[in-house]
Amino acid sequence: MQTRKLGNSGLKVSALGLGCMGMSFGYTPLPPREDSIALIRKAIEEGITFFDTAEVYGPYTNEAVVGEAIVPFKGKVQVATKFGFNIVDGKMLGVDSRPETIRRVVESSLKRLGVECIDLLYQHRVDPNVPIEDVAGTVKDLISEGKAKYFGLSEAGAGTIRKAHAEQAVSALQSEYSLWTRQHETEIIPTIEELGIGFVPFSPLGKGYLTGKIDEKQTFEAGDIRAVLPRYTEEARIANKGLLDIIAKFAEMKSATNAQIALAWVLAQKPWIVPIPGTTKTHRLLENNGAVNIELSSVELAELTKASEEIKIMGTRYTEAMEKSTGL
Repeated sequence: MQTRKLGNSGLKVSALGLGCMGMSFGYTPLPPREDSIALIRKAIEEGITFFDTAEVYGPYTNEAVVGEAIVPFKGKVQVATKFGFNIVDGKMLGVDSRPETIRRVVESSLKRLGVECIDLLYQHRVDPNVPIEDVAGTVKDLISEGKAKYFGLSEAGAGTIRKAHAEQAVSALQSEYSLWTRQHETEIIPTIEELGIGFVPFSPLGKGYLTGKIDEKQTFEAGDIRAVLPRYTEEARIANKGLLDIIAKFAEMKSATNAQIALAWVLAQKPWIVPIPGTTKTHRLLENNGAVNIELSSVELAELTKASEEIKIMGTRYTEAMEKSTGL
């Protein structure tokens, strides 16, 4: 597994990370706990050193799974977790990034993860009721206290990123980015490049759609976030097949899979981009890891980008209510 640096912060991680959310939240059916622990340990054996979790995944259970899995590998991996939601009786009731909440969440996360210091601490979603300077200042204090090493933001706008970075250096921005979700190319990516901030794309495989394994016949169970997302309706899945055909063309040319081409495209955008595809299956983990060995020439990359841009994608990535509230 290759390694990459997330911007200018000094945070060096594997070129691909592992998004752990789906092990206990957002997708169904959920795997047994012991299977998730085994998968994380297999990922480490295969060279993955960067793992993404959050208190809200479960809630709480995901951090505990990651914490148990990494016990034999302390000091050899980097774990990113997140604060920023108001969780009451297991349900998210909006955002909450008040300084006292951040401190309480971090103390709990440290215990669940079984570590003394969080490698990368993200604000999960921007809280409009708390100045971002106060959030960054609180994390700055936590870093000085040895409870966190690096500060990150998720799904933040350019102005917010600049304000936060002025108070405490932002090491990474985590936001959705893939061949069919590219809105950040206009303003966000140029901003973080200017500031020397790394980029950690989540859902680089389009929540599974870009792998080509989800067709119009598939049904999503209750509890699977795709069951309510506009881009995953039967009509949209049929309409968006054109993008899959393009990816498949390159996959055949490179003797690769759709997933590997989609990930290779993301990796090829910038040397400081570290995608975090999620999976609960070992064979998918190994398949995804193979993407780091696929080289797209400048001509091939331009051709793939241009062809994908000519496909009009049906369906927004989230419902309007989700975009306004949690972004999940």
